[in-house]
Amino acid sequence: MITKKIHFLFILIILSGCVGASSKGVFGTGVTVALDPRTLGTQIDDGIMDKNLDARLLLVDKNYFLNVSTQVLDGRIFITGKVETPEEKLKITKLAWETQGVRSVRNDLKIKEKFNFKQSSKDILITSQLRSAIIFNKKIKSANYSIDTYKKTIYIYGIAETEDEKKEVIKEAKEILDVKNVIASILLVEDLRIQKD
Repeated sequence: MITKKIHFLFILIILSGCVGASSKGVFGTGVTVALDPRTLGTQIDDGIMDKNLDARLLLVDKNYFLNVSTQVLDGRIFITGKVETPEEKLKITKLAWETQGVRSVRNDLKIKEKFNFKQSSKDILITSQLRSAIIFNKKIKSANYSIDTYKKTIYIYGIAETEDEKKEVIKEAKEILDVKNVIASILLVEDLRIQKD
């Protein structure tokens, strides 16, 4: 029984990895490898680290698959989502640090509260507004960013070509109505360990 579950999990990881690399990319739907400022090797390493961490989280608790989101950029792990207890948050941070090749971990997990439809709707609206703003801003390569919003706090993860682009993304986020806080984890291309030629 356990062997069948492990085989199923392994196949699921392999298949999702294949689909992600070809059609979805690292940053979202429609993003190609060519737009990513990381080298192909770094993208592959980050993808392997991300799948490895996702698989280990799933083995610990299947609810993490739905409630916890991970992103790996240049060996740095970013975690968002919701968990039931502070102990779970610590456990996930420990699992992230145990991932081979990790350089740093940023855990933005929140402790679950009673579901609030109104708040969730506002968060979705804020995320959509920011995504639209950076798509239409010619100074920003929108494909290089992931956005999460929780309780009117925007979390932005990505890679900026220049310091000016990074400032532009943060400025766009702060201009959105009702935003309480902007937490930007944006790397500069010059800060990547290995850069494209």
